[in-house]
Amino acid sequence: MAEEHSELEERIIIKDQHTKEIDLVNRDPKHINEDVVKVDFEDVIAEPVGTYSFDGVWKSSYTTFTVSKYWCYRLLSAVLGIPLAVLWGFLFALISFCHIWAVVPCIKSYLIEIQCVSRIYSLCIHTFCDPLFEALSRVCSNIKVALRKET
Repeated sequence: MAEEHSELEERIIIKDQHTKEIDLVNRDPKHINEDVVKVDFEDVIAEPVGTYSFDGVWKSSYTTFTVSKYWCYRLLSAVLGIPLAVLWGFLFALISFCHIWAVVPCIKSYLIEIQCVSRIYSLCIHTFCDPLFEALSRVCSNIKVALRKET
């Protein structure tokens, strides 16, 4: 009975990963688009002092810009949002698949194979180069340099 209960909890947890509730108020909780898409009317159109248009034109321009940006985004996201979500889901699934089934196994295989080569290389260096450099260091250790200033 306890096994069935834990299996049921595991199924619920697995299901919750794909059907979790999303926050409809804060749609960018990790702030990945914080400085990219915050474009307001004042960021695009500005009138310097002394060259003002009519107040009605300025207010209408502001309203037109804001409303058209809002509705264009909503229409584009309604038409292209789901197909692009499928495309990005497929792309990240493909990247995950390649990473899990190709990249990591290749790296692990390389590390295993290079470990053998590394040991052989280390053995060769210690066998042939260490005595040579030790002999050279003993020869050079007896060299004394004296500096004299000639006038």
